[in-house]
Amino acid sequence: MTETEQEFEFSEFSGEFVEDEVTVILRIYRPAGTNHDWTLEVFDEEGNTTIWNDTFDTDRDAFEEFLATVQRDGIRSFLDEPVQRLH
Repeated sequence: MTETEQEFEFSEFSGEFVEDEVTVILRIYRPAGTNHDWTLEVFDEEGNTTIWNDTFDTDRDAFEEFLATVQRDGIRSFLDEPVQRLH
């Protein structure tokens, strides 16, 4: 099975996140049917992606990292570059 055929399990923390009139799509996921770590990915309104290089033990850990990034750097930090890799 290729990566494009891979099915994913999405966390309940995934979805739209709106702050300061900026909307991003938060995706926290892992391969379906596994106990693998969770991947954190954010899409802005233009379709640009920010993805963390590190994975997370739990979906809650990934969500808390997202919130910490928003608090530290602001929601607009996700709008700066077409593709970003964090940590």
